Amino acid sequence: MYESHWQLSTRPFANWFSPDFYYPSQVHQTAGLKLRYAIESRQSAVALCGESGMGKSTLVQTLLTQLPESFKPTTRIVFPQLAGDQLIGYVVDKLTGTLGNETEPTRLTLARLESFLEKNIELGHHAIVVIDESHLLANSDQWETLRLLLNFGSPNVQSESALTIVFVGHPTLMSMIERNRSLDERIAAKCMLHRFSPEETASYLQHRLRTAGRDAEEIFTPEAVDALHQRSSGIPRRINRLADLALMVGFAEELHQLGAEHIEGVHSELVTVA
Repeated sequence: MYESHWQLSTRPFANWFSPDFYYPSQVHQTAGLKLRYAIESRQSAVALCGESGMGKSTLVQTLLTQLPESFKPTTRIVFPQLAGDQLIGYVVDKLTGTLGNETEPTRLTLARLESFLEKNIELGHHAIVVIDESHLLANSDQWETLRLLLNFGSPNVQSESALTIVFVGHPTLMSMIERNRSLDERIAAKCMLHRFSPEETASYLQHRLRTAGRDAEEIFTPEAVDALHQRSSGIPRRINRLADLALMVGFAEELHQLGAEHIEGVHSELVTVA
């Protein structure tokens, strides 16, 4: 709606995945390199943690698009709060692209997975399972189920497992993994995403706006950038929400530049609504 007013090719702060808008901050780059090395080395499991809105899903999605063609299939589990037997059925259905019978016993589910992974290995492929919101895995049988999946493999292939599990979740995920020693020993890389510094927030704004066709200083004053950092606490999703609403307000008021007072205004509005 406001794109033409600000001379932008698209909305620069929309909260959906787009490789072009991915901002490779130092912490994201470091985490991405560690995760990619572990996955391409065909290790069993990796963990990525960070607060809500830090770009964990964006980082993983970007990473998956960069992997060689042989790393497939990839599947994302977004509802991990299932009992162990239900979780294994859900994972196998998603990974294999087949649907097991509701009364299928666990042993047949595992046989279906084993057959699929054997054929996948024969094709020279390596499967990846992303478990989103892994911090919601509260029961020991859920963790044990996922750990046992890592036992599938082939002696003829140089890999720890026939698949790599990517655990993604809040910072509490790290301590949960560490309490499960058997699983912790299988985690090849542990990465934590930290909040942006003021300089990183400014660079993030510049990257997103340049991708959409403008420079940050043409739209946001230095004071506005500082206010965006303070009010967002350096969390990308919050930056996006505040900046997007500020651009909308600026369009409605026919402004040509946004100052700190406009950021404070939209922040107060969001807080009041919440």
